Amino acid sequence: MERSVLDEGQDGTFVGRIWRPDVAGPAVVIVRDGEVLDITSRDVPTMRDLLERDDPAGFVNATDGERLGTVDEIAAKSTESAGDAGRMHFLAPCDLQAVKACGVTFANSMVERVIEEQAAGDASKAEAIRERVDAAIGDSLTNIVPGSPEAMKVKQALINEGMWSQYLEVGIGPDAEVFSKAQPLSSVGWGASVGLHPISSWNNPEPEIVLAVDSRGAVKGVTLGNDVNLRDVEGRSALLLGKAKDNNASCAIGPFIRLFDNTYGVDDMRAAEIDLKVEGEDGFVLHGKSSMDQISRDPLDLVAQTRGRHHQYPDGFMLFLGTLFAPTKDRGTPGGGFTHKIGDVVTISNADLGALTNTVRLSTECPEWTFGTSTLMRNLSARNLI
Repeated sequence: MERSVLDEGQDGTFVGRIWRPDVAGPAVVIVRDGEVLDITSRDVPTMRDLLERDDPAGFVNATDGERLGTVDEIAAKSTESAGDAGRMHFLAPCDLQAVKACGVTFANSMVERVIEEQAAGDASKAEAIRERVDAAIGDSLTNIVPGSPEAMKVKQALINEGMWSQYLEVGIGPDAEVFSKAQPLSSVGWGASVGLHPISSWNNPEPEIVLAVDSRGAVKGVTLGNDVNLRDVEGRSALLLGKAKDNNASCAIGPFIRLFDNTYGVDDMRAAEIDLKVEGEDGFVLHGKSSMDQISRDPLDLVAQTRGRHHQYPDGFMLFLGTLFAPTKDRGTPGGGFTHKIGDVVTISNADLGALTNTVRLSTECPEWTFGTSTLMRNLSARNLI
């Protein structure tokens, strides 16, 4: 694995979920001085219940728990056994929350979506289209405010050039793209395999900040995520977004949620730099970065566009904020750009949030998702937690 789950001596309030084979179910945990403590109780049977508290950071900092091991000890077990119900391992830190995602929130990645659409999912056509799109758009989208009069002028200019796209509509128009990324409890955590649908031959990781939002729309914390992207599938038609985004093990979140407290808040999240490293079994290495200060829409506006009088989430939701990263480095055929190969190790990291590391497999080769909401409820009931 690329780096430690959390840097040694990391401050802040970190909460997550661990699979415990002795209870055949998940535990809500906190990290304290490098130790992982199980705080699951009738007060906090799920992560959803913890995040619904007015002050979850204050609650966990005043709570003791059962020691399960150090972060590094559990990481070592997760590397060997992620998805194995017979061994302890990290889970995604969310449970009952809906998993939503915002797309096309950065100008650079928006241009790449346009290229996918123009190429109809054919990676071999991407470079020529990229040059044509760059010539037409240039830097006209830099610092533009979506929905503003200036944005509408750019929209009209692009229509006149024959370059208008549905991706530009959600990128600079008044309404953000918000879609369902994964089902509750289906996301994978640190050390697990992430899945590519076997029909895809042009795909990439998407390193993103993920917000943990309660049922009232309050952001309670932040974590990292990999919004695994099938460029060819979505490029063929935006109506295939669901097939491109929601597959077995196609959503990774973690390693922990950093709760908002006096050490970390909304402005820290707005300034976050997310690093990406992809290491292939073929020796290929790709570095990337996504900077939240380049996002076109404020994260709290994205929360408001997701939840309001128009739509409620009684168990809260996790919200991917989109990415600046759009890989164009060739991996093989000149002009073919980047695509994953099976066995790639993907590490998404941030100095304040830790590192999320996963290995790329086909979704048909990743462990099947079998632990759903009904199974969780029965498990918690058998443990006298609900």
